[in-house]
Amino acid sequence: MITPKVGFIVYGVHKDGLLDPCGVPFIDDVIVAGAKAALTNSGLNLVSHDIVVASKDETQKSLKKYKQDDDIDVIVLFTGTWVWSSHMLSALRDFAKSGKGIVIWTHPGSQGWRPVGGLVLSAAMKEIGLKFRFVYGDAKDKKDVERIVNYCTASALVNTLNMTTVASFGGRGMGQNCGVADPSQWTKTFGMDIDSRDTTQLIETAKGISKEAVEEYRQSLTQWFHELPDDDETTSKSIRLYLAMKQLKEQLGFDYYTIQSFPGLGDDYSATCLMQSMMLNDRQATSTLSDFNTLMSAILLNEISTEGIYYGDLQHIDKQSKEIKIIGDGTIPPSLAGKLSGGKASFAEHGIPTEGSAGGLSVSLVAKEGKGILARLGRSDGKFQMVLAKCDIFEPVEDEIERRKSECGIPFWPHAFVRMDADMDALIEDWNSEYACLGYGDNLYDVLKDFCELVGIEVLLP
Repeated sequence: MITPKVGFIVYGVHKDGLLDPCGVPFIDDVIVAGAKAALTNSGLNLVSHDIVVASKDETQKSLKKYKQDDDIDVIVLFTGTWVWSSHMLSALRDFAKSGKGIVIWTHPGSQGWRPVGGLVLSAAMKEIGLKFRFVYGDAKDKKDVERIVNYCTASALVNTLNMTTVASFGGRGMGQNCGVADPSQWTKTFGMDIDSRDTTQLIETAKGISKEAVEEYRQSLTQWFHELPDDDETTSKSIRLYLAMKQLKEQLGFDYYTIQSFPGLGDDYSATCLMQSMMLNDRQATSTLSDFNTLMSAILLNEISTEGIYYGDLQHIDKQSKEIKIIGDGTIPPSLAGKLSGGKASFAEHGIPTEGSAGGLSVSLVAKEGKGILARLGRSDGKFQMVLAKCDIFEPVEDEIERRKSECGIPFWPHAFVRMDADMDALIEDWNSEYACLGYGDNLYDVLKDFCELVGIEVLLP
């Protein structure tokens, strides 16, 4: 999971121990220390500035330091007392050009005139159109602290994507329109480059993997599976694809990838199910069918989710019970196996001749229980949208599971059962693909909302 690195700056004109007319220091060091502790205890990596900033010179030096530090994702400006906003605004405008996030945090209380300092600075930033998060809240208030942490995490997500490369192996899979990408739009919105590659290079690399390397990896699979896959050509090719893709990632230097899968590779060599499953299990974001919108959804969820990411078809939607079955064609991280799968996954064959006649190993399991979200990036009339909905992942009772898996006609593919916290008609209306991306974790919903705010993506919350 991502760990945001945060520059923490206390600001205020009345500093350095200056007392108010009642003899009390304007800036309360106990409140400042409590604020730092709250953020650190919430998982942020705090880098505190060594002085309270007040003048233009002090502000410029502090923000220049954090702007030039590539490891810093966001700054938190903590209100010590009131401030002359003109001393800070031009430096904040310059800092904002880095793309790093800005949070203004004002702790409640009359002493020290903190609300004045927070409101005047936030109003000044609104005047010139800078993006920021203003939080007026106590360090002991979990909800207020979470608003800061979520925004910092979203800012770290923005920085994580910047100047990364996506390798696209092969063309559009299964003729789908709702996963194509405009490379210029991706560079403009996310700072990412898309580099196209032919699957021939992957196949040739796979053929060059030694038998010894294949067998060594096959033997290691008992960590995640109930049994070893058969020692045959189908297993060999499936493992070779996985090892070859890891090799190409190092060789070519890309950060994420999407792959056509079929038609093409799944007919000419092997289905990609095992490769995709184990890459997701390694917490390597990827997608099949050269579906870039699923890829971006997987990237974002992967960085902030407590578990691996599962993407599959919204195979059945029951509006009355608010239940959805997500069934992928043999691809899922085996680490998501639930109690009905005995905590480990099983192997199956891809099994659909019209969608990859070469066959290949696939993964079979029922996803474990938990809280999470369904999310997917998409486009409407060329503009990005993100659909987000909270859900509970559950496992059916044991005496019903075989019947529930057989309902789709392909019981050996991986299943996830979820109950939605959403207006189901609105969810169906808003959804932008036949695919869903499932992430585990309580904070995903708010972090992705904040991420979309930062990069200018419309959010749909059915």
